[in-house]
Formats: sequence, structure tokens, C-alpha cells
Amino acid sequence: MKRILLFVLTNFAVMAVLLVTTRLLGVDRFLTANGLNMTALAGFSLVMGFGGATISLLMSKSMAKWSMGLQLINQPRNADEAWIVQTVQQFADKAGIAMPEVGIYEGAPNAFATGAFKNSALVGISTGLLHSMTKEEVEAVIGHEVAHIANGDMVTMTLIQGVMNTFVVFLSRAIGYAVDSFLRKGDNQSSGPGVGYMVTTIVLDILFGVVAAIIVAWFSRQREFRADAGAAQMMGRKQPMINALARLGGLTPGELPKTMQAMGIAGGLGKLFSTHPPMEERIAALQQL
Repeated sequence: MKRILLFVLTNFAVMAVLLVTTRLLGVDRFLTANGLNMTALAGFSLVMGFGGATISLLMSKSMAKWSMGLQLINQPRNADEAWIVQTVQQFADKAGIAMPEVGIYEGAPNAFATGAFKNSALVGISTGLLHSMTKEEVEAVIGHEVAHIANGDMVTMTLIQGVMNTFVVFLSRAIGYAVDSFLRKGDNQSSGPGVGYMVTTIVLDILFGVVAAIIVAWFSRQREFRADAGAAQMMGRKQPMINALARLGGLTPGELPKTMQAMGIAGGLGKLFSTHPPMEERIAALQQL
């Protein structure tokens, strides 16, 4: 309930900041005088900004099951599956959340957690992870994913992505309209925005989108440090998580679909755009706990 309230309040806060800023700068008067309805633009930006992120979050479990070929463990078929389910249950109890769905998929070493609600989440573990790590290391990875769920990271990332999207849509179109009005000053603008608007909006969508992606990736990296610490705390010691990260650092992380990359245990290339910090930084942070 708190997450839903936060989501609603964030929507209003974003719109308020955008509208107040344009008013203080006098931009709204100029744009309104040239035919742009600021309220309508704010509403459009809100729908475009949060709409896609929200739908993606709500569909995340279904998409993960389908795209990863996930085999849910409803009834454990062997000792390994029984141990995985038991381990997830133990961590869920410690974290104070409902038991997530648990599944296994074929692939290189990786794991993920997803779902719109922390009491109705999903944890996926790859066969590569199970075959290349000790049970203690796999346990640490599972703890990391359960920590993501307990921290509400899926909703938090959706909020951040939605806010960034809203700013990108609003600013690129407001600036595009202003540029177009300046270029067509004195001309008949009753036919609507011209080429200046279209070109400016496209260029700014790309530029602002890059900046937004960098900001979202930075938040994602901070979230990984917290999940690592959460796993160590639930296990009562940090060494298993350190060992798991060190082993993953020497392996090729399994590929995840783009919609799932931010939820995996490992991945991401390029410092600014990476959703995960370098393994050595994560290990150093754990060692300092």
C-alpha cells in the first residue's frame, strides 16, 4: 500500500515540478500564447512517462516466464529443487515477505527477481549458476534476489524510470514547440507545429533519453550494493556473498532480455550505462561492512 501511495504522490510531484518550473521561468506564457496547452502536455507526458513503465512492471512476471523459458518449481522433483525452494522460503521468512514463485531456466550463470508486488514476486535461477557454484554461494545469490524483493526494488526502479520518462517527454516537446514558434515567427501557425518542432523533439528525445538512462543506471547500481548487504545480513555473514561475486567475476554472465537486465545478479557493460557495479566494487563494499 505504501508503494502505491508513493507511486501516486510521485506522479503529482513530477507534474507539479514541471508546471511550476515553466511558470516561474515564464515559459508557459510564451508557449500558451503560441497555442500550446501546458496542462494537456503535462497529462500527455504523465501517461507516456509512467504508462510504459507501469505496464512493463505489471507484466514482468509473465514476460520473465515466457522469455526465459522458466520452469516453475510447484512440486520439487529432486533434492536440488527441494533445497532451492526451502532456501527461498527461509530468506522470505527472514525478510518478512510472502513466499515468491521459484523457477529454473536453462542458461549461463545468472539469477533474477521480478514482480510488481513484493508479496507476489518471482525468483529465477539458471542451471549454469547451480552447476558452477557451491551451495553456499548459490544460497548467497538467492539471498541477494530476495533482498531485491524485500527492498521493493522493482517498484522503485519503475518510479525512477517513469519520472525520467516524464521529464524527457515534457521537456523535449515544450522546447521543440518553443523552437518551432521562434523559427516560424510571423508565419501562419494555425496548421500546427512544423519541421522545427519535429526535428527538435526527436533530437532532444535522444539526448535527454541518454541522460535519463545514465541516471536510472546509477540508481540501479546503488540498489545492487543494498541487495548484496541484505544477503549478507540475512545469512549472518558476508563471506558467502563475497565468494559468489568473486566466482561470478570470473565467469561470463548469462544474457538476460533487456527488460530483465536490471533484475539479474550480474550484467551490464560500460560504467555509466551499467545497471550493475563492477564485481570488485561490490566485493570491496561488502568487505567494509
